[in-house]
Amino acid sequence: MTPQQRAEIFTRLRAANPAPRSELVYASPFELLVSVVLSAQATDKSVNLATAGLFKTANTPAAIVGLGRKRLERHIKRIGLYRTKAKNIVATCKLLLEKHGGEVPRTREALQSLPGVGRKTANVILNTAFGQPTIAVDTHIFRVANRTGIAPGKDVVAVEEKLLKVVPDEFRLDAHHWLILHGRYVCKARKPECPTCLIRDLCGYQLKTA
Repeated sequence: MTPQQRAEIFTRLRAANPAPRSELVYASPFELLVSVVLSAQATDKSVNLATAGLFKTANTPAAIVGLGRKRLERHIKRIGLYRTKAKNIVATCKLLLEKHGGEVPRTREALQSLPGVGRKTANVILNTAFGQPTIAVDTHIFRVANRTGIAPGKDVVAVEEKLLKVVPDEFRLDAHHWLILHGRYVCKARKPECPTCLIRDLCGYQLKTA
C-alpha cells in the first residue's frame, strides 16, 4: 500500500467521523482506566452497564479501596473474569494512592506497572485520556491493519510499530478510534461489510464480500 493510499483511507474515515470517541462511558482518566481494564475479553456495552452503577458508588482510587474487593465484584459480576479484574483494580488503586498521589500516571512504563494493565491498555489511556498520539492495537485493529494492507504485521506489537511509522501525523491522534470502529462495525471478522465499506477500492483484501 502506498503512502497516498493510506492518506486517502484516513481522509475518508475522518470525513465520515470527524471526532471519533471511545464507546466506553467515563468522566475522568481514572474511570477510563477502570473501564479499559474491565473491557478485556468483554464488550464495551457490558462494561458500561457495570460501571454505570459502580461509578455512582465509587469513582476514585480511595473509594474503590474503601469499597473492597468483594463489594467491587458484586458491581462487575456481569463481566467475564470479574474476580481477577476486581483483584487487579483494587491493587491498582492502592498503588495509585501510594505512588502516584491518587492520579493516573501519564507514561507507558508507569501505567504498565499497574496490575492488569498491559501495553494495549496503557496506550488507550495515553491516547484517549491524555491526548498522546499512540495507537493501541486490539483484535479489531490487528485484523484491519493486516486485511487491508495498511500495516501488516505478525503480532500486535509489530502492527503498532508499523502504524506509528506509516500513519500520517495529522491522523495519528484519532487513528486508533477510526480503525477500531471500522473493525467493529464494517471490517468484521467473519463477514466483512465490503459492499458498504468506505475504503473498499483502496483495500488489499482479496476475498471481499459481494
